[in-house]
Amino acid sequence: MRDAVIRPVQPAPRQNGFSLVEMMVVLMIMGLLASVAVLSLPGDERKLRTEAERFAARTSAARDEAIVGARPVSLVVSDKGYYFEQRSQGQWQPLPGRGFDLTAWDDATTVAAGRQRIVFDTLGLASSEAAVRLERGGRALAVRLRRDGKVALDGG
Repeated sequence: MRDAVIRPVQPAPRQNGFSLVEMMVVLMIMGLLASVAVLSLPGDERKLRTEAERFAARTSAARDEAIVGARPVSLVVSDKGYYFEQRSQGQWQPLPGRGFDLTAWDDATTVAAGRQRIVFDTLGLASSEAAVRLERGGRALAVRLRRDGKVALDGG
């Protein structure tokens, strides 16, 4: 009789590493994530638009405050920043409330407005038309204030 030799079953040799397809899938996912991250970073254009929208919204809120409070409210704009005041006891006083205090323009934003005061009366009408041009990184936006008190944001 033959001696039975029992040989252990050897597993198939293991493949170490990744296949080309797996590597390509991982690289594609990493590329998509990197592009999403880069596109979500705020650039100069987005920062400029955000600052202009914030200025326009605060100006509209000051107009509404003049109507609701039944007293004139002014917007004072300069190259350094802007703030709001209300007429009280015969003189201009800082307008109380969050968002109406002195707000400086962002460091990278330049404004060619000079110093001007626009007064909203109790009907919400502006004392004069005004345009505040904000520039940043070669881009420009203008916030326009009409005599009827409407505030509009448009390209410079």
